[in-house]
Amino acid sequence: MTDVAPICSVRLELPLLTRQQMRQLLDGDLAGVARQFGARIPPAWLDGYRWLIDLRLRQLDEHPEDEPWLLRPIIATDGDERRVVGGINFHGAPDERAMPEVGYGLLPEERGKGYAIEAVRAVFDWARHEHGIRHFRASVAPDNERSLHLIEVLGFRRVGEQWDPDDGLEFVFELDA
Repeated sequence: MTDVAPICSVRLELPLLTRQQMRQLLDGDLAGVARQFGARIPPAWLDGYRWLIDLRLRQLDEHPEDEPWLLRPIIATDGDERRVVGGINFHGAPDERAMPEVGYGLLPEERGKGYAIEAVRAVFDWARHEHGIRHFRASVAPDNERSLHLIEVLGFRRVGEQWDPDDGLEFVFELDA
């Protein structure tokens, strides 16, 4: 895939993590990828995202068209240094209903600063403007109070629940934007 411009908001930059960068990270080249982003990447971020990077690489082998929808580090640009504070992605390209599912996470020390909601709004704006997407999905564990609050603020409505083999019970929400 050709270069994809990062998604930007007031305080955040969300560059696409390319296959090459994913492989570099899995090979332990955190410093090399950090230089490419011009941002500090805490080792704890890689520890928390290693499983997802591996999953997304395997997904790209089967569905290369999903690439622009996948993993993007959340880089905070509002402090003295640019730093990776979390990650955001859609689980893949939009489904047959033109509805992608969003997933996101922040390092514990970066929570409570509004980064997650800003990142979600930014990727939703990108999906609307670049791809005409008007419907979004999120699934959240019943005990994840922060995510439940975030999707409430965004205006999602609960449409059901599902069992995830890795995460257990999840409430399913949808948003018509």
